[in-house]
Parts: sequence; structure tokens; C-alpha cells
Amino acid sequence: MAEIVLFHHAGGLTEGVDGFARTLRDAGHTVLTPDLFEGRTFADVREGVAYAQSLGEETFAARAAAVVAPMAAGLVYGGMSMGAARAAEQVLARPGPRGAFFLYGAVAPSWWGATWPAGVPSQAHVSDGDEWREPDAEAEYLADVPGAELFVYPGSGHLFAEPGHPDHDEAAARLATTRVVSFLATL
Repeated sequence: MAEIVLFHHAGGLTEGVDGFARTLRDAGHTVLTPDLFEGRTFADVREGVAYAQSLGEETFAARAAAVVAPMAAGLVYGGMSMGAARAAEQVLARPGPRGAFFLYGAVAPSWWGATWPAGVPSQAHVSDGDEWREPDAEAEYLADVPGAELFVYPGSGHLFAEPGHPDHDEAAARLATTRVVSFLATL
């Protein structure tokens, strides 16, 4: 089973993020969910993004790096929306990642001027009509991350797998969760 560090989205460490982590734990994995917002949560994505922007990307990159610094190699990094960047940073910066998965967005290694490490599998899950979707990043993700998988779900919600959120889509959430659990079983 995998040891996973799961970085939350711009809503913070919500019940939905905890619920997703619990699902992965129920599948036999060890999951750490660092709270990069230090207890703050936001029901509206825009409010969470505004909060993150007010502190700056470097603040959250430093917080994420501090969480994983004492941990051994061989981790799987998961990220939800804004957390996908934190997860990708760790894959690109730390030795020995086992894999990565991203919900609500894909990452482009060029954002960090880096090359995805060979042999590190990954997958990303997005909603087709999501206003926050970044097709250019998705195209680069598929082109520059060997073996990358991108799953696009019908609908328009950003946090489509977040129970209790207005964006939640039960069918897409179930399929994305099943795919992530299956992916983790292969590592």
C-alpha cells in the first residue's frame, strides 16, 4: 500500500477533503492531509483563491515543503486544484516519488522549469465545462509527463468530487474515486 500526502484545494482542509482521504485509508493506504491554510476553510472557491493570493504561492509552497521534508522517499503525492501544484512541486523536487494524482486540474512541469521524473506515473481528473480548467496545462501535462492519464468528466463543476459542495456530481465523483483507488493499487 502507498503512503500518500494529499494537498487540499482552495477551500482548505474541508470535510470533503477529509472524506476523500478516508476513502483512500479504507483502501489500505496511509494518507497525510496537511492543512496549508492553518484551519481556515472557504465555501466559495473564489474566496479561497483570494486568500491564497493574498499570502502568495511561495507561502504555500514553503508550507508544503516543510511538511514533507522529514518524510522518507517513496511517497505518492495527491493534489486537489490548488493542491495539485503543491503535489507536483514535491514530485519535481524530492527524490523517489512513487506516483501522483491530481483532482480538479492538471499541471505543466514547465511552470517550475522542470522535467517530470522518469518512471513516475500520474493521472489527472477534470470536469469538461469547469471555468477553472486550463486546457493548455492539460496539453502540456499529456505531452511532457510520460504515461500521463487525463480523465475528463461531463459537467461544469470545479470541485465535482467534493460531497456537500454545490459543484458535487455523484457519478463523476464515484468514477474519479474508483480510478484513483485503482491507480494507487498499481503502485
